[in-house]
Amino acid sequence: MRRPVAIVTALVLFGEAVGIVLINAVLATVAENQNMSLAGLDPDAMSTGTWVMGGVSGLLLVLCGLIALLAGARDRAPGRFGRIVLIGCAVVHGVLGAVTVGLVGWGAFAFMMLVLALLVLTLLAYGPGTRAEDGVSDGVSDGVSDGAGPAAARTA
Repeated sequence: MRRPVAIVTALVLFGEAVGIVLINAVLATVAENQNMSLAGLDPDAMSTGTWVMGGVSGLLLVLCGLIALLAGARDRAPGRFGRIVLIGCAVVHGVLGAVTVGLVGWGAFAFMMLVLALLVLTLLAYGPGTRAEDGVSDGVSDGVSDGAGPAAARTA
């Protein structure tokens, strides 16, 4: 079940990346066309900053999507860097979900929580100690010993 979850997470993150870039493109165009300023800031700086923020946010979401896609395609846990990136993405989605409920509404909150749930499920499914060949966690003992203790693991 973890491979489809990771692949769906990647696809949702790719779609979200496109949406974020489009939203920021609209905001930058509006700020530029209306010659808007906020507290005396240069309107061109606001437009450029919005374009840059949209591009960087989109690239980060694509990076998170690629990490989840590679984990699903290889059926292996992401490395340390990949886990850190996915955890950061999950934290950002949690915080933004709390903000969007007041600013945008419950629909946006539900979407952010869906993405957060997919990220957390992907991280838990590919947690430390999982094996790709049988999907059993190494950290859980079922009481059955095969004789391979720490000494046998060092000599193997």
